[in-house]
Amino acid sequence: MSGRSDRIVPLAVKIVVSGGLGVGKTTFIGAISEIEPLDTEAAITQVSVGIDSLDGVESKTTTTVALDFGRITLDPTIALYLFGTPGQDRFSFLWDDLVEGALGTVVLADTRRIEECFPAVDYFEAQGAPFVLAVNRFDGADRFELEEVREALGLGRDVPVLECDARQRASVRDVLGALMDRVIGVRASPDRRAAMVR
Repeated sequence: MSGRSDRIVPLAVKIVVSGGLGVGKTTFIGAISEIEPLDTEAAITQVSVGIDSLDGVESKTTTTVALDFGRITLDPTIALYLFGTPGQDRFSFLWDDLVEGALGTVVLADTRRIEECFPAVDYFEAQGAPFVLAVNRFDGADRFELEEVREALGLGRDVPVLECDARQRASVRDVLGALMDRVIGVRASPDRRAAMVR
């Protein structure tokens, strides 16, 4: 006997979950993570008044100040490690470190505060990173057609835009599946293959 274990060690794949303040990143990761998710939630204090806009999410009492982290094993060969970015502009300096080595990104959108999406969309477009836009459906929020959301954010036809409920495991799973399809499509595209050969 060789003493070696036949246990399969899954490939670790890094995924980023991003978006504006209060869009549901912590909830999204918590809904799917098979481990107790790590979060860096802190109370919103008077210090943030005039700095962080809570318009549309006035009932929010905590916020992510560094990152969220969770894990989901897709099958015995692949495990997704989910890293949530902080939503406030003043913590955006953390994004470069959180995004490094990521295979793709989920950008969450809240139709009550659609303008909060622009920094994340602009960032990931500039990075050339594959991403999907998931419109998180909040109770009481106005509903818009997904094509209206795409147009409002100026997203190309190649970026998948879908609905989700960040509280529901099945919905989060569907979003991650769409991201994996997007990543595979980008990596398999003739333009990407040609660029890799150069």
